[in-house]
Amino acid sequence: MADRIEHDLTAEEVEQLKRIEDNKDALTALIEDLSGASRRKRQLAAHVVALLAEREPDLLAPHMTQLIDALERPEAQTRWEILDACTLLVGEHAKEIGAAFPAAEEALFDEDSATLRLAAFRMLSAWGATERRRSEKVWPILDEAIQCYHGDLEYRDMLASLYDFATGKIDGHVAGELAGRLHFDAEHGKGAYLRTRSSEIYELLVKRFKLDNPQKRASTVQKSDDDIEDDEE
Repeated sequence: MADRIEHDLTAEEVEQLKRIEDNKDALTALIEDLSGASRRKRQLAAHVVALLAEREPDLLAPHMTQLIDALERPEAQTRWEILDACTLLVGEHAKEIGAAFPAAEEALFDEDSATLRLAAFRMLSAWGATERRRSEKVWPILDEAIQCYHGDLEYRDMLASLYDFATGKIDGHVAGELAGRLHFDAEHGKGAYLRTRSSEIYELLVKRFKLDNPQKRASTVQKSDDDIEDDEE
């Protein structure tokens, strides 16, 4: 997630934050801008929402449905800002954020925006780490993304999300397949960072789940959304 520090904020963003801090009703107008006709206003609103998710996440709790809906906007920035916000909110709102899965999956394989792909990978990794069945749901597309973007610049940041995923509440079978996927890079990865980071995740998984000769994922049929929802009830 992009670092957000005060001197990076525009005057308009600072004004928006101050208005919301001084008058909580201003948040309603901000949320409405996410579905407005102006692309520029949608992007600004989404950026401020991401800032709020860091600073005052409780303010966004009543607006989860509108945040999920904003992932349907056509421009990449609105979507990556909202995905960043969802990543920050997933700890307290994992069930609601589960509704973002289809839009996040689409963003993960966006052909034009690496920033959008990375934001989707982070959100899906964070969501999958909250519960064993969720890890089973996200793992097939995370595994596909690992293979698709292995040589891309954003893969370094994806490894950081995979470490967090590996330390979360993931299924043991998922852990074994993740370890199997990273095994080669852990021993023979090109570049010190790739090799070291992959080895760190691999060793963590082997020790935590007592894995013996973990293997990469075979092609399987993914659980339906209805099955996942039934499991969580």
